Amino acid sequence: MQLLLPIYPPDTTLINANVGVYERDGLVQYLINGLPVYSHAKDNNDAFRYITSNFIHQGLCRNVDIERAFGVSEDSVSRALKKFETKGETGFFGPDSRHGKAYKITGGKRERIQAKLDNGQSNYSIAKEEGVAESAIRYGIKQGYLKKRV
Repeated sequence: MQLLLPIYPPDTTLINANVGVYERDGLVQYLINGLPVYSHAKDNNDAFRYITSNFIHQGLCRNVDIERAFGVSEDSVSRALKKFETKGETGFFGPDSRHGKAYKITGGKRERIQAKLDNGQSNYSIAKEEGVAESAIRYGIKQGYLKKRV
């Protein structure tokens, strides 16, 4: 039986003896034993984290191999691997799971809040009544579109 030696392009950086990576024309190619397996745009960090985490998870390389080859921190590699193991592909490419809310005080709500501020009501009580964050009222005062009576 004939063995096939891995042949890598000349500008390939070896992550370990079996896995290599090279970049050409803004496209990063990952090779295993000389065969291309993944590619992504040079500035696509989510794809980089997904692919390298996948390699670690499959046992193709170690965390330290990724850290040394790409000059990334141990913490970032560990966080990406944990995300890969818990959420899989959707952890990197799915919808953003942050649930933050940004309230905007506009139109009629702004007029009601301004009237309450004019009457001397506290920011906290106004926020409770109007269903907005107290910080949104403070921000409106700081930006100047709400005026607090002195």
